[in-house]
Amino acid sequence: MLRLGRVLRVSAQLRCLSQSTTASGDALPKRCDVLVIGGGGMGASSAYWLKSRAQKLGKKLNVLVVERDARYTSASTVLSVGGVRQQFSLAENIQMSLFGYEFISNCRSHLGDVELNYRPHGYLILASAQGADVLSRNSKLQCELGAQNELLTPSALRQRFPWMNTEGIELGCYGTAKEGWFDPWALLMGFKQQARAHGAQFANGELVGFEWNAAGQLSGALVKCDDGAPRSVQFDTCVLAAGAQSGQVARLANIGTGAGVLGVPLPVEPRKRYVYVFGTQGSNCPGMATPLTIDPDGTYFRRDGMGGNFLCGRSPTEEEEPACDTLDVDHGYFETNVWPTLATRVPAFESIKVQSSWAGYYDHNSFDANGVIGKHPHYANLYIAAGFSGHGIQQTPAVGRAISELILDGKFTSVDLQRFGFERLVAKQPMLEVNIV
Repeated sequence: MLRLGRVLRVSAQLRCLSQSTTASGDALPKRCDVLVIGGGGMGASSAYWLKSRAQKLGKKLNVLVVERDARYTSASTVLSVGGVRQQFSLAENIQMSLFGYEFISNCRSHLGDVELNYRPHGYLILASAQGADVLSRNSKLQCELGAQNELLTPSALRQRFPWMNTEGIELGCYGTAKEGWFDPWALLMGFKQQARAHGAQFANGELVGFEWNAAGQLSGALVKCDDGAPRSVQFDTCVLAAGAQSGQVARLANIGTGAGVLGVPLPVEPRKRYVYVFGTQGSNCPGMATPLTIDPDGTYFRRDGMGGNFLCGRSPTEEEEPACDTLDVDHGYFETNVWPTLATRVPAFESIKVQSSWAGYYDHNSFDANGVIGKHPHYANLYIAAGFSGHGIQQTPAVGRAISELILDGKFTSVDLQRFGFERLVAKQPMLEVNIV
């Protein structure tokens, strides 16, 4: 059985391919003003904001995006579950996701004729007695910054969601507005098509090296194209937005292997995550307006489409992390780590059948599981947007805008994201989320 999200995604992909110039993308130029490494959500959003804002400011800016995965078959963006929420503990993440909601819910005013199929059913984060105080404090900050959620006791949870077993639950935080999910493929294609409409170029190729000028600053990139030969592209400014491969690309610029501040690596690596789609014949099932529900152990589920299916998953512990050499799905992980929690929390899920599944990569920041956003402290013309650790798709509008502000205005002018800069890696000061999956 094909799930609705996949049908929508395939339909959007076919529309994109029919409207693009060739499957191989634009020709690789010898020079550009801004080179964006990575054409997924962060890279395409950065290109969109750079071109659209430069045009409004009356500035001429030649933007080139280089993407190694021509059809996005393993891109983190299109393999995500496409959620947007404000239930974080750091103000910056809350603010970025608030803007993400505004952008997504009003996408046509930004991206033109694109349908994101946004479902405004919210998130429901459940806490045990141990996590209830943190959940309550997080909710207070979120609402102060403009989010809309409410705290529910076990009795209130049972009244609102009669399908739920609240054993072991002390408190729930329910996002009543500005939270839900959408089609990530459609968002990516919207960014890409609008960036191209403003004049950005998207070329296929894998970045295999950098070039430096006499002052030791980055001046060019070596891109391997379809014929296997590396070609030089000179640039004034570079944006590193290569998703799960960003740490590897950074090492090509001697980040993590050089002297001084260059000895500090960009700690971004791929982490594989499984998503399972299942159906159930149980009675008293969660209804169509059920929020994406997250158990205290991190297991989550939500409705998927109109056919009665659900999707679910759970991030593994460090000891359980699977190998990332393929995107194969481990169904044993569902049986031992996901299903028991589902069956406990929702009695209707005691008897379920997995219909389909897939895997995708988080661009995991092993330092503090939050994005690195801003200029590199050694390279004055290198900007980084990577390491969002599963939160990135909802933050693509805000991060792309922020990168454009740094390049065009010289500073953040909307949300102040200075604390998310590379400097925190140098200073060994992590920006940690509390009680967040």
